[in-house]
Amino acid sequence: MLEVNFWQDKAKSQIVIKEKKLYENLINSYEQSTLQFKDLDDLYKLAIEEKNSEIQLEVYQKLKELRVKVKENEIKCFLSNDLDPLDCYLEIHAGAGGTESQDWADMLKRMYIKWSDTKGFKYQIVSEHKGDEAGIKSSTIKIEGDYIFGWLKKESGIHRLVRISPFDSGSRRHTSFASVWIYPVIDENINIEIFEKDLRIDTYRSSGAGGQHVNTTDSAVRITHIPTKIVVQCQNERSQHKNKETCMNMLRARLYDYQIKKKEEQNQSTESTKSEIGWGHQIRSYVLQPYRLVKDNRTNHESSNPDKILDGEIDEFLEESIYQTK
Repeated sequence: MLEVNFWQDKAKSQIVIKEKKLYENLINSYEQSTLQFKDLDDLYKLAIEEKNSEIQLEVYQKLKELRVKVKENEIKCFLSNDLDPLDCYLEIHAGAGGTESQDWADMLKRMYIKWSDTKGFKYQIVSEHKGDEAGIKSSTIKIEGDYIFGWLKKESGIHRLVRISPFDSGSRRHTSFASVWIYPVIDENINIEIFEKDLRIDTYRSSGAGGQHVNTTDSAVRITHIPTKIVVQCQNERSQHKNKETCMNMLRARLYDYQIKKKEEQNQSTESTKSEIGWGHQIRSYVLQPYRLVKDNRTNHESSNPDKILDGEIDEFLEESIYQTK
């Protein structure tokens, strides 16, 4: 930041400033937590001497709150990959099964949005296709905040739901699948070469909310990268130009993620998992009937409270996956 030409490159300077802020927040939080722990220790000793049970209970509650803050900082220390601090795109796709899977995809969307709200993160729906009767066929959401990609990167995979179907008049048990894929929102310094000849760009009319908000122009954009068969689409802006710009940013992110996985020799297994949203590929199961259990098949972490998990309280699963990657 002390370089003479530092502020002339706005994009680069913003990246450095963001990184500096992340480290400063981490150090400041550590120092504040250390000081707070010392103060609570002194207060607890005084409460013991004076046999003040009310103050002891208050210190105990404050220690629980401090433990949560310290754990958040611990997680950030584990998220040391260069991409971890970045924002992310979250894609959800319903599997085979029509209304059942489309409703399950919508439940997953709600889960991640509730989690984002709880964390104070910003999000916007970039593109979405509603289900025929209920739920969604697919949705792409951009989530912005500190360490978003690091938090969510291990959520990529197939999610399985077992429940008594609300759409089945016979009240039979159904198994539904939906896929979740997480990609980092990469910055301008990462050079991804995209050739115009490799792209197929389609425009179509996006579905508006009705009335005066109906989109009367073909502003929605879909871009297919022919060599990799990666498809991105955006319909949240009324401007075709802005939707195309968003699509190109998403495509850069997808291609970068594709290249990283290829270098790590993980691409083959990842793409084979994507080939079928169904049995044998799930990373996590959410069982509501005949018993109640959410289990991650990679970490073996379990929760007997699926309602809480589906309501966005997924930190325990995210933390477990982060810890086990180190």
